Amino acid sequence: MSKGSALVSILFAFLSGVVMGYIVSNSSGGAGSEEVTAEAHEAAGNEKPGAAAAPSDEGGVQRFKVPVTAAQPVKGAPDALVTIVEISDFQCPFCKRVEPTISQLLTDYKGKLRVVWRNNPLPFHSNAGPAAELAMEAMAQGGSDKFWKAHGKLFDNQTALTRENLDGYAQELGLDQAKYKAALDNHTHKALIDADQQMASKFDARGTPAFFINGRFLSGAQPIDKFKEIVDDELKRAEKLIKSGVAKKDVYTALTKNALTQKAEEAAAAPQAPKRQPDPKAVYKVPAGDSPAKGPADALVTIIEFSDFQCPFCSRVEGTIKQVHETYGKDVRVVFKQNPLPFHQNAAIAAEASLAAHDQGKFWEMHAKLFANQQALERDKLEGYAKELGLNEAKFKASLDSNKHKAQIDAEQKLAQSLGAAGTPSFFVNGRSLRGAQPFDAFKALIDEELAKAKQQVASGTPRAQLYAKIIENAATEQKMIDAPNAPAPAAAEPDDNKVYQIASAGKYPFKGNPSAKVTIQQFSDFQCPFCTRVEPTVKQIIDTYGSKVKVVWRNYPLPFHQNAMPAAEAATEVFQQAGADKFWKYHELLFANQQALSRADLEKYAEQVGGINMAKFKSALDTNKNKASVQAEMDAVDKAGARIGTPSFFINGKLLQGAQPFDAFKTAIDKALAEAK
Repeated sequence: MSKGSALVSILFAFLSGVVMGYIVSNSSGGAGSEEVTAEAHEAAGNEKPGAAAAPSDEGGVQRFKVPVTAAQPVKGAPDALVTIVEISDFQCPFCKRVEPTISQLLTDYKGKLRVVWRNNPLPFHSNAGPAAELAMEAMAQGGSDKFWKAHGKLFDNQTALTRENLDGYAQELGLDQAKYKAALDNHTHKALIDADQQMASKFDARGTPAFFINGRFLSGAQPIDKFKEIVDDELKRAEKLIKSGVAKKDVYTALTKNALTQKAEEAAAAPQAPKRQPDPKAVYKVPAGDSPAKGPADALVTIIEFSDFQCPFCSRVEGTIKQVHETYGKDVRVVFKQNPLPFHQNAAIAAEASLAAHDQGKFWEMHAKLFANQQALERDKLEGYAKELGLNEAKFKASLDSNKHKAQIDAEQKLAQSLGAAGTPSFFVNGRSLRGAQPFDAFKALIDEELAKAKQQVASGTPRAQLYAKIIENAATEQKMIDAPNAPAPAAAEPDDNKVYQIASAGKYPFKGNPSAKVTIQQFSDFQCPFCTRVEPTVKQIIDTYGSKVKVVWRNYPLPFHQNAMPAAEAATEVFQQAGADKFWKYHELLFANQQALSRADLEKYAEQVGGINMAKFKSALDTNKNKASVQAEMDAVDKAGARIGTPSFFINGKLLQGAQPFDAFKTAIDKALAEAK
């Protein structure tokens, strides 16, 4: 497996919800971590809906047999002709975004539609599980009505779901406080929530939100028209059943009677070979070295933190690290190591700035300043922070100018890679791996375990000052893997390095480079996707580096939860059809440069800025969705080839490389393709 594909595999495992690593240290990614391919925020709803198995009913519609029982909260008519099972997470932003759509559907189809709630709190949302438990306790105390009130309260306060917040909401909802607290303390509803998650996993609905409309799968925060298309079709089918003698209350049962009971691919698959996973008990040799540290050198527990000043999860976990210091005092030391991810434009220079401040004895002051100003890490801003901290400005600037600390930063990045800690933040607690922006309890569990062992070693004669060196003396220097015979299947199959996808690209799509190049790179992208923007400089670097050896072809793949992505793709296609590739690329640059402003008026404005566009034809094309079918055909071509992708995705002579990968990952894949093309 290539470096690029391996990293992508890690990312997909990380994003898959149930599989991505409930465990603290058993996955290559981690809860609340950034892998080198992309940030994890939007992945939960990014797959095209309905892409899976063969149809399962006589109407050519694939259905899943999703149980509906009295244990689930319900809204709408009990004998509704259409049942929507909603699988959701109270901390997921896309779940919140789709709620007005669900409310509108209940209004528009009053009496004909019911919504059934199932919980799927994703493991990287630290407060989602307790929030789900509160909601189900509300159900237990007051039925569906009380649940939906709790549901509204939780989504309205999505960024404030700590236990203290939840206690307050429980009071506001009028719940019996003793029963509520006992339910959360004892995890009374965890079994029911776990069952919901297992059901979602069985049907390959691991991301949130996910919906089953009379058993038909729809993934992501889709626009209302997408829901209505399916609901209207299901109403026709239901009415046909009623005419045949089926009672209204039995319609859902009748429609799903012969439906799939698990993902079709799994039902047909032969038993799979055991999976491999990181060893959760492994101890790794992570030297503290001369890296900045907080806490005594003879602390009983040493935590090595690999971090990135531009990573949002790294910023988020700093509060937890502060809590660790406050809780354990002199028993814990935290050592900070650099791992600036390549898709964070200012992360590397911020790392240099922190070490330049370290030279002058003010690393932690600069560390706090950088995380507090994470969106403002340009060179001039860094110099301003140095001045505010009272650093010698000449020395600071000279350090940045000379990349004085680049060798140290590179070495720390290589160390992280060798230990399987490519994402940020990553931690090693007395050498044991802990990935992601984990909640305090996850840190506490591991620290307490290591603290007890350390005390025993000291009691047996190991001096505290030598303790950490002793612990890691014979530890592993690279990631240790073990068999996991019962590991669940990932949400998406690992990319096959040898698989060549047949996706036609001849003639009709904009491209850069040599039309007769030995290597063709088809770039599937979305003008509203932030990772697609982020990878554009890398694509330019590819063209600059390889020249006539490569051809980069643009392909549209607008994701359904990006409201303006499809209109932008249609607009760009119209520019290309009217004025050719040169104008297309100018328009392409304007769209990415103004990614937050892609309204209809904006699209027209950018077309005028490009020049040479017949604006009457342009506006007509957008009014009539003239180019929507061709854009959809590009997306369908990926499905027909058998690939499952997000954005950005690249097919390099047909071989898939996914995500906003660093240049080196592309280089490896391109060089291999060139060698194979000789």
